Amino acid sequence: MQVLHHIRRRTHTVERVPAVMWFRRDLRVSDNPALVAATEAGNGSALGVFVLDPALLRPCGTPRLAVLYRTLRALDAQLGGNLVVRHGQPAAVLAELCREVAADSVHCAADFGPYGARRDQVVADALDGVPLRRTGSPYAVSPGSVVNGSGQNFKVYSAFYRAWRQHGWAQPARSVRPQWMPARSDGVPADPELPAGLRLPEVGEPTARHAWQAFLAGPIEDYADHRDRPDLNRTSHMSVHLKWGTIHPRTLLAGLSERHETYRRELAWREFYADVLHHRPDTARAYYHGQLQGLPFATGRLAELRLAAWAAGRTGYPIVDAGMRQMLAEGWMHNRVRMIVASFLVKDLHVEWTDGARHFMRHLVDGDLASNAHGWQWVAGTGTDPAPYYRIFNPVLQGKKFDPDGAYIRRYVPELAGTPTSLIHEPWRSPGGLPPGYPERIVDHAVERAVSLADYNALRQAR
Repeated sequence: MQVLHHIRRRTHTVERVPAVMWFRRDLRVSDNPALVAATEAGNGSALGVFVLDPALLRPCGTPRLAVLYRTLRALDAQLGGNLVVRHGQPAAVLAELCREVAADSVHCAADFGPYGARRDQVVADALDGVPLRRTGSPYAVSPGSVVNGSGQNFKVYSAFYRAWRQHGWAQPARSVRPQWMPARSDGVPADPELPAGLRLPEVGEPTARHAWQAFLAGPIEDYADHRDRPDLNRTSHMSVHLKWGTIHPRTLLAGLSERHETYRRELAWREFYADVLHHRPDTARAYYHGQLQGLPFATGRLAELRLAAWAAGRTGYPIVDAGMRQMLAEGWMHNRVRMIVASFLVKDLHVEWTDGARHFMRHLVDGDLASNAHGWQWVAGTGTDPAPYYRIFNPVLQGKKFDPDGAYIRRYVPELAGTPTSLIHEPWRSPGGLPPGYPERIVDHAVERAVSLADYNALRQAR
């Protein structure tokens, strides 16, 4: 009965609606400047709509789709069951909706992503005299707002961070509770069929706010010391809520004190990468610095086999396998481990970073285009503010440092549950051999590290 509720088509008597609130990456009612503007334009009423755009749904894996649909259901509940959901191209859908309800204006937050910026211009042109008013954005400081003394965008994070802090941000927007107007809706689709055992996070604005308050009440105080430890639950888990806009970074920043500088810096990375992508939209899939495009990468069947073993968490390196299996089990992975597995794919398996970035975006429920693409480029040494290409993560040493007792590995790699701590990061050294079911190492890290450095030096000399 519950599923039928979500997939049935709702019909209503149409009334004139002065303002349409177009939800996108802001699936909340609090701290939402676009909603404030819509409510004011509508004299206290608004029609809330979400467009299921095929261009954005196609690249999504089933975990991300399920989280989106669950978040939309949570928003629909906040709107008293009045969220209008329609399928199709946003320009056509919104133009039709505006004609149906005789809307005077459409309101949304500005989108600075490559596709979103183009889409919004097409929508604005299609609305036939109804203005598209963009208020606020998914960021504390909108991309393009922070520039250097020459008026250019920053290309190094540290300089961006200083200017970003000096620029500052607004306080959270005031709360409004408009009268939500009804209109025909396709309803929120049922969840796609999910892999057995997948555990997705709870979503929606009330969940996000409760989780943030719980983090502020204790774990944030040792965040700086323990944020890199995947064996400890010391991160905020706000990334999925920021992705879908069930909480705004401005809300998070308002809750921080001066002693929470480490967490503030982490929020700024998201803003920096959004700014970089805004100025270089091609870098969503292309190298920011193209000089490493000449590096040799695995191709054909070899690349397919290596990518498949990595994706399944069967490389023979425990910390890598634990991370990839965590993503399969939860649609999420600890940030430190994301860097480890990314380095392993690019510099041990010699698979191009673009393949890994695409895989992450299919599986991560918090997959953000700017952060994902430029996080991978940071690891690969091709992006802004990069770790030098010759910095190559050693998966054994990383495991020993950040999962010293092997608790994280045992949690996600059950074949190693009985392995003693002295061998948990190097099970191939066990006198009795590998535990049943656990694979041999796909490569020798020391050998592949040398290959990567040799390839890099050869490319430099050739140029």
